[in-house]
Amino acid sequence: MRQRLLVLLFSVLCLMMVSTSNGADVFHDDVAGAWLGTLEIAGMKLRLVVNITVDDTGQLTATMDSPDQGATDIPIDKVTFSGDTLQFEAAALMLSYVGLIDSSRAFVVGDFTQGGQKLPLTLERTEQAPEIKRPQEPKPPFPYDEEEVRYESSDSGVSLAGTLTLPPSVEPVPAVLLITGSGPQDRDETIMGHKPFLVLADYLTRQGIAVLRVDDRGVFESTGDLSAVTTEDFADDALAGVRFLKTRPEIDTAKIGLIGHSEGGLIAPMLAAQNVGVAFIVMMAGPGLPGEQILYEQGRLVMEAEGADENKIAQQRSMQEKMFRLIKENSGGAELEEKLRGLLNEAVQDLSEKEKEALNLTEEAMGAQTKAVSSPWFRFFLTYDPGPTLRKVRCPVLAVIGEKDLQVPPKENLRAIEEALTAGGNQQFIIKEMPSLNHLFQTAETGAISEYAKIEETLSPDFLKLVGDWILKQTG
Repeated sequence: MRQRLLVLLFSVLCLMMVSTSNGADVFHDDVAGAWLGTLEIAGMKLRLVVNITVDDTGQLTATMDSPDQGATDIPIDKVTFSGDTLQFEAAALMLSYVGLIDSSRAFVVGDFTQGGQKLPLTLERTEQAPEIKRPQEPKPPFPYDEEEVRYESSDSGVSLAGTLTLPPSVEPVPAVLLITGSGPQDRDETIMGHKPFLVLADYLTRQGIAVLRVDDRGVFESTGDLSAVTTEDFADDALAGVRFLKTRPEIDTAKIGLIGHSEGGLIAPMLAAQNVGVAFIVMMAGPGLPGEQILYEQGRLVMEAEGADENKIAQQRSMQEKMFRLIKENSGGAELEEKLRGLLNEAVQDLSEKEKEALNLTEEAMGAQTKAVSSPWFRFFLTYDPGPTLRKVRCPVLAVIGEKDLQVPPKENLRAIEEALTAGGNQQFIIKEMPSLNHLFQTAETGAISEYAKIEETLSPDFLKLVGDWILKQTG
């Protein structure tokens, strides 16, 4: 979820793209090719592949891959090779590298710097870079129709773009709208090199269920501004998707449901509680507890999984409590950011250099944290309690969380969801904790965020079957 910024900011490496230009030198053949290295960050190993080529003008160009984060072809602004020194940089990512090549031209030993954090990185020439395998991603031709669609949100000026997949049928078919998790998400909910909504849409459409998946506002082909939105704005966008499905003659309007992942699991009950014609909802790792409680537990679990000791975990909890108190007591804006920055600066003074490095508390990182947690979205998530909304949901509910989910801890949240639905009189629900699955519903070893990209599986077949069978049962 968006609050992962409090724990692991380095993943920004995978999320941005910049244009390519470069310098040139006469020893191009010495560095042309693929170079593989491994960064060690807070106990996590992250492989990088730097691909250096010579363009038609004789100049060097380069791109970078991060196989363990599922990112490929990240452009590098500038790459130079002079004497024995290789340098490259990507200004928008605040990263650079300077290293010395050995006499055999097989190794480059140097330092990788990003956001003020310097890490040793040795690059080794490689003939075969690590391959990113995603065997579940569907490839055309498909046994169903696929249509690009666009419609307006209830928020004037926001145009939403997506893909509607329709199974072959002479009769109207059931349909689901997929609702993404937090952060800017495209229609496939692309994360760490995986496309879970693409895989889910393909599976369900092959079962005879139409699926609408949509780019978030302000992402890819959808318009709009993300800077001041909250979960309620995304709920308005989801409602527009339901209304769009009701206009399609191919869809059985009495059998339209919602599948929401993570933050989408908050949004699905919001719509169902409004009695807007939602026939059923699936909560994929949807929270049942207030955001503040989830963040405390999430922070502990994620840090434990990444190898942090009890002292670091206690420091994280203390910092969270102080930050959240400030957020709840202040209205936001520059004043809140200034107070949060002061709090972080005070915390940094009590930490050793090693601890600062482990928590990635550089000036740039702290600036990103204060801006993220002072946003309207974060304030809403921090204070929102899904319980009262869940008590108003009358349609069938399937609530599923993976046993190894560290971002929405399963036992506490599933218990809260079950209690709220029961208190509201809903008797048509299934609460399920799925063994060995993480927050993305992959079969995982530990559930750590650092595993996501390394796992080839995008969605567990058991999870897909559970959701598909349950929806078919609800829709007859």
